[in-house]
Amino acid sequence: MMITGFSGEGSVIVGGKVTAVSRDDGHHFTKPVRDRIRLLTGLGVEGDAHLGVTVQHRSRVAQDPTQPNLRQVHLIHGELHDELRAAGYEVQPGELGENVTTRDIDLLALPTGTRLGLGAHAVVEVTGLRNPCLQIDRFQQGVLKEVVGRDEAGNVIRKAGVMGIVLADGDIRPGDPITVELPQEPYWPLRPV
Repeated sequence: MMITGFSGEGSVIVGGKVTAVSRDDGHHFTKPVRDRIRLLTGLGVEGDAHLGVTVQHRSRVAQDPTQPNLRQVHLIHGELHDELRAAGYEVQPGELGENVTTRDIDLLALPTGTRLGLGAHAVVEVTGLRNPCLQIDRFQQGVLKEVVGRDEAGNVIRKAGVMGIVLADGDIRPGDPITVELPQEPYWPLRPV
């Protein structure tokens, strides 16, 4: 079941799943796939370089190291990997730097503040869109133009996943179910964080 076109205040939707989990203790673009990852409340992915209460992404630390870390967990929809493969790129889970690869949820259509239940206990609140950078083209030349584009009105479209903060601890494994709890209306569209 593809979950898209969300509506309904406080709705809880079940149907998506985790297809891969990744983490890396170094600041590398690609994260190795793991059998499981553990999310820690208010911090992020245990053992990951981006773990922390304050921002851990190098470019953000250079700007202001006291900023809150709204990018504790990076999620990408597996359908993006399919789209990139169809365009001639070879992309596997974790290779675009995501911690959680999902299937059957339109992550990009979620409103800000959506809560994702991952597995039995973990909860991530979606804070915004990942803002793709030039590192994507260092991974494979041309991928950046595939994940950033413009719609018919000229608005920038970012497709490189969503970012979130951890609200509840828990282990996540491939095959785990995902529940989606929408925030109260009015919904606010995702913006880059």
